[in-house]
Amino acid sequence: MHFNAYSGRGGLLAAELANLQPLTSVDALQDALARHLVRRATVSPEQVGPLLAWGDRLRPAFAAGPDVVRVVNALLDEAAARPFLSVHDGQPPHVHFAPESADVVTRVRAVTAGSLATVIAEAGPDRIGACAAPGCERVFVDVSRGGRRAFCSRTCATRVHVAAHRAARAR
Repeated sequence: MHFNAYSGRGGLLAAELANLQPLTSVDALQDALARHLVRRATVSPEQVGPLLAWGDRLRPAFAAGPDVVRVVNALLDEAAARPFLSVHDGQPPHVHFAPESADVVTRVRAVTAGSLATVIAEAGPDRIGACAAPGCERVFVDVSRGGRRAFCSRTCATRVHVAAHRAARAR
C-alpha cells in the first residue's frame, strides 16, 4: 500500500513513537525522527518526556477498533493539527499539519495525529493495528499489499506460527 509521502511517514512515525521504550535517549529519539524525515529533528532533554508521552497517547488508536474515529479525532484536537498547503525546498504544494516554525514537539504531535487520520481515511481503519503475538505490545501501520497484517514483525509472526505448528504436532 502506498500512502502519500507525508502521511505515510507520519503514520509510521506514530507507530514508532508508540513503540518506544520509556527510557529512550535523546539520540535514539532524534534518530527516529530523522528516519521519518522530520525536519529540524533536534530534541532537547526537556522535549523527550513530552514526545514519549505523546507516543503513549498515540498507542490506543492502533487498537481502537470501531472506536478509532473518536480516538483519532481526540488526538487531532489535542495536537491542534490544522492542515494547510506548504511549498518549500522546490517541492510541489503538499499538506502540512503544523507550521514549519513550530517547535519539534508541536510538529511531531500534529504530523502523527494528522497522518493517522489520513491513513484511516485513505486506506481504512484496518491499516493500523496492534501485534497479535501473545506478550507483544508493539503497534504498526500495515503497508502490505493485501492489508491483512496481524503482527508487528516477521519475528513475532514466525514465533506464533512455529508455536502453533509445534502444538499441532504434539497433539
